[in-house]
Amino acid sequence: MEKKRVAFESLGCKLNYAETVQIEKEFIRRGFEVVDPSMSADVFVVNTCTVTQSADSDCRQIVRRVLRGSPEAFVVVTGCYAQGKPDEVAGIEGVDLVLGAREKFHLFDYADGFSKPAGSKDGTQANYHGHVFVSPIDDVSEFGYADSAVEGARTRAFLKVQDGCDYNCSYCTIPKVRGISRSPSIEFLVEQARKIAGAGFKEVVLSGVNVGDFGSRQNGSLLELLKSLEQVQGIDRFRISSIEPNLLTEQVVRFVASSSKFCKHFHVPLQNGADEILRRMRRRYNTGQYRDLIRFVKELMPDAGIGADVIVGFPGETNEIFERGMSFIESLPISYLHVFSYSERPGTASADFGGNVDPRVKGKRSEILRMISTRKRYEFNRRCVGKVMKVLAEDDVKDGKMYGFTSNYVRVEMDANPLHVNEISDVLITGVSDNTAIGRVIL
Repeated sequence: MEKKRVAFESLGCKLNYAETVQIEKEFIRRGFEVVDPSMSADVFVVNTCTVTQSADSDCRQIVRRVLRGSPEAFVVVTGCYAQGKPDEVAGIEGVDLVLGAREKFHLFDYADGFSKPAGSKDGTQANYHGHVFVSPIDDVSEFGYADSAVEGARTRAFLKVQDGCDYNCSYCTIPKVRGISRSPSIEFLVEQARKIAGAGFKEVVLSGVNVGDFGSRQNGSLLELLKSLEQVQGIDRFRISSIEPNLLTEQVVRFVASSSKFCKHFHVPLQNGADEILRRMRRRYNTGQYRDLIRFVKELMPDAGIGADVIVGFPGETNEIFERGMSFIESLPISYLHVFSYSERPGTASADFGGNVDPRVKGKRSEILRMISTRKRYEFNRRCVGKVMKVLAEDDVKDGKMYGFTSNYVRVEMDANPLHVNEISDVLITGVSDNTAIGRVIL
């Protein structure tokens, strides 16, 4: 009998990607064939994000695209958008099943054989409202383990070590759709890392909503986790995906600096370069503390790669405040920025602040910061020229070139050689092109 085919779309963060792959592995275990989302399929699973308004609209566009190619497909929508606005998602034309934060890890208990119900013909669903199974977020306490280690992707795996958030940033909906901060035991995660190593992966990225808060409810700490993971044989690199500045402690920085396995790379969200905006955002640090942290990292690891998230156009961000914040960002020895325009989310405190910034102004400010990011990344990469760096080559060949990353998160282009894929090689950096360094493997 021909296998049923399933396709997946994952929106948003690396944590979402790891969870999507975890769900994918369950489909494989039950005999489904996983196909690219551009192909026709019997089942489509969309794991959504809701950080911005555009993330919500992305879900609608994907469902429309899916049904154009596979009008009879059974469409499942889960993730943060589904948890936050289940009835709105269920009303999207073509959606058959909506699952919340807890339910997505038990998808087969709710799918009822993936049969489109009566009243849903040819994907039109003109009068059909998708079935909804979404527990109140206060009732979601299980962790929902996930990793992205799947056959055929042998280089980097994402390992979920934490979920939820206890913070109350004024612009953020994540605590309302992910629930309280929670994490499994260190022993459990060490065992999962051993399994990932056994599958042939060389790098593991630790992911979560608020990774630095690991163990806060389980009498553990991130530092204890890092020390335990370093002992896992077979994994050459561990990378921390993102960590709040107030949780990147001196002890963690010193440990990473001394470690032979943990990457010399931190992604430390800043969100804004002006103290008055940070206070309105309800962030747990100020610009002085952030600057001191970045300088401390650089003192211990001069070559460390440091990235930062920045939100432009937060309510009350005047031209003067933006320019002051921009100057602060320019002064930091960081490597790159991830720039986001503020998106008002219903139910958040900032939605009632007033002082909204014109969308065109947001666009101009975003472009300015992206130009700063491009310049900083170029300068950071340029300082690598003439150095021999260790690069983990990925199975991503384009026009005779392959690519990989250094420990400090420099993307390197090299001549393609299948013998080097999934291997950490010594590479001489010979030049810089756009956002990429150019290198030559030293045999």
